[in-house]
Amino acid sequence: MAWKPILRQLWLPALVFLILLVSTAGSTNFYFPPLTEVLAALWHELLHGDLVEDLLFSLSNIVLGLALATVVGVAAGLVIGESPTLRLATGPLLDFARATPTVGFVPVIILTLGIGSGPKIFLIFLGSVWPILLNTVSGVRAIGPAVHETARGYRIPWPLRLRRVTLPGALPQILAGIRIALAVAVVLMVVSEIYGSPVGLGNFILRSGSSFHVAETWAGTILIGIVGYGLSVLLLLVEHRLLGWYHQRAPRVRSPRPAALGEGVKSNGVAV
Repeated sequence: MAWKPILRQLWLPALVFLILLVSTAGSTNFYFPPLTEVLAALWHELLHGDLVEDLLFSLSNIVLGLALATVVGVAAGLVIGESPTLRLATGPLLDFARATPTVGFVPVIILTLGIGSGPKIFLIFLGSVWPILLNTVSGVRAIGPAVHETARGYRIPWPLRLRRVTLPGALPQILAGIRIALAVAVVLMVVSEIYGSPVGLGNFILRSGSSFHVAETWAGTILIGIVGYGLSVLLLLVEHRLLGWYHQRAPRVRSPRPAALGEGVKSNGVAV
């Protein structure tokens, strides 16, 4: 049945939601209001507040930054992965860039470029490009040497070989890098909007927390989690669409029935 995989994925989130709903029902703690109050605040802000505008601003920044990081990371990763000389030359630089926390650049970039959407997109791009680039290089290196030798033997032009041979072979690793980059993009989106932005989900959380509107603060946090989860599900659907051949499983072979107690196990036709 088609609904069985959906139930297997949703039963645990539904259980956690029910536990939180019941455990916080009678809460009088100022910092941990009842979940019903948080959900009511979220619904009210979506209908009557500026939360929809904040959501669209944050979503556009994530999509544009991640799309730019994907184009640059995949293109550079394919070229570097195909060339052992480039891999050796760029290895220390890529390791340094990967180890440098992008969050540390947030104040400098905000002070230099301003508080518009451009600096946020640039920060998301800067933090997301490295996982995609490094996974692309790893995916290219994982392609069997026989595949490259066959492509060269048929004298396939290098641009066509990249597009038709190298890119499909590295695609599983590329999409894994994009999934990692998505998590980085959500974090950088929130941090950049908290530091300096007049709009966005991060700014909404900052405003609500500064005004001691705790329910609204929790509502914004939950909405960020929903956005991240929704984007992850969308990316997973795209992955299954592009990599149906990769996710297919070989048919299971049923193991032979174990011999009952007292039955002999035959080896080469001789009972033992």
